[in-house]
Amino acid sequence: MIYEFEGRTEKEAIDLAAEELGLEKDDFDVEILETQRQGLFKKGHVRIKVHTDRPVSPAYTGRAAEASDGNETVRQAAPARQKMFGDPAAQNEFEQKMTVFVEGIIERMGYGGKVSVLFREESKLGLKIDSEHSSILIGKKGKNLDALQLLANIYAGRQGHENVRIILDTENYRIRREESLVRLAYTVADRVRESRSSILLEPMNPFDRRLIHTTLNDISDVETKSEGDGLYKQVRVYYRGAR
Repeated sequence: MIYEFEGRTEKEAIDLAAEELGLEKDDFDVEILETQRQGLFKKGHVRIKVHTDRPVSPAYTGRAAEASDGNETVRQAAPARQKMFGDPAAQNEFEQKMTVFVEGIIERMGYGGKVSVLFREESKLGLKIDSEHSSILIGKKGKNLDALQLLANIYAGRQGHENVRIILDTENYRIRREESLVRLAYTVADRVRESRSSILLEPMNPFDRRLIHTTLNDISDVETKSEGDGLYKQVRVYYRGAR
């Protein structure tokens, strides 16, 4: 059977296919139908077609893709996914404790703020901070926000939810930062390909580094690697054969 999936990157689309179909990645072949780089006002977009003769998960609610006899035309109903966004108010004791904990930290820092639930996933909980002092809470390159997020994750672990990752955001900083890093990755990749050399980026946290690696993963003549020690390592982008 043939199925179609979409994602911001090839990896995201393949991971989604494996998750929705209930298959291992070795159980299907992937054909890239469309690749669109992320720009200033649009997100990256990759569309893939999955070929497999294995039985898929009974929980999969999409349907197989259909191809015309002439030029390729693929149609597929979008698979049903669990709704991420809902009531911003805490829905259980754990969410209540997390919002109160983060608000308490902000208050001890000397700033006011209201914390609500941004999104819910099986292993993630997003919390949104509304504050007049958002720029201070974010800090230079998001380091203050990262520190707050680290404390929130430590607290979540002490509440018996070490398997849940807490994501803190304010003023949509995470989205804006992600878009900025994707633009940076493509710009640096172009410079590396022209000069056939390497460029070492500024120190980044694990999430930002992972985003750079993932963004450039599909460019065949460019590779990336992390260098340094500690939490904030640097990513080197280099031309293949010029390491």
